[in-house]
Amino acid sequence: MDLIVWRHAEAEDGVPDLERRLTGKGRKQAERVAQWLLQRLPARFVLIASPAVRAQQTAEALGVPIRTDKTLAPGASPAAIRRACGWPDYKGAAVVVGHQPDLGQVLAELLGAHASFSVKKGALWWLSNRVRDEKDQVVVRAVVSPDLL
Repeated sequence: MDLIVWRHAEAEDGVPDLERRLTGKGRKQAERVAQWLLQRLPARFVLIASPAVRAQQTAEALGVPIRTDKTLAPGASPAAIRRACGWPDYKGAAVVVGHQPDLGQVLAELLGAHASFSVKKGALWWLSNRVRDEKDQVVVRAVVSPDLL
């Protein structure tokens, strides 16, 4: 399985939190990362996003159907994120658009780190799982930040 965790792009400040929209800069970030992703994603993938407007707008940049999962709203646990995408058993790739610190926490758990990772706005981490010598391994395939594209 490939798991791509993608933090929503830059959003406006304000409340209610779930209704915050992307800024102009955020739309450009989402478009740049989406173009990079579309050139590399396998034929079979699912796009799953938080119900927050900023996450939905980020996901929309891929131009494919979005499966909205309310368990990915801000404050999602690593277990909820893993369940939403079917890690590690889903056959294909799952792109999960969510929030910080949630994504950093699931990355830390999957990579065996003792502290959470910070995922920049609009950035993504691409992980794969594999079995080597009868042991599960998580491989970091890419970390992409929109300011580097």
